[in-house]
Amino acid sequence: MQALAQQYQGAIKIRLVQNNLNTHDASAFYENPPAQQARALAERFEFYYTPKSASWLNMIEIEFSAIARLCLKQRIRSQQQLEEEVLALVKDRQEKQIKINWQFSIKEARSKLKRHYVKINPDNQ
Repeated sequence: MQALAQQYQGAIKIRLVQNNLNTHDASAFYENPPAQQARALAERFEFYYTPKSASWLNMIEIEFSAIARLCLKQRIRSQQQLEEEVLALVKDRQEKQIKINWQFSIKEARSKLKRHYVKINPDNQ
């Protein structure tokens, strides 16, 4: 996180979207640096957590996996070449309008996640 904060020195807040409910938080900042430095670092970050059981980040992970399989199976000589290869692949996938075939229907979601709806609104029995 120190490297990330350094990279975005001008940012007042750095927002992190994490794919595990509450498994990581600002308390980890206090494990190594002095308390004052850790607090300053922790105050620059905001944490957002996706639900464990219904993560939209899975779709992003699928796309990253496709990029890795299609692009990174070859030797990349430089960071510039890597950027060019990845951007070309992303552009190609966008032009082909490649979609993720998400198998979870609304009906299945309502059935499987009903217990969460009830917690939010008890009238959803």
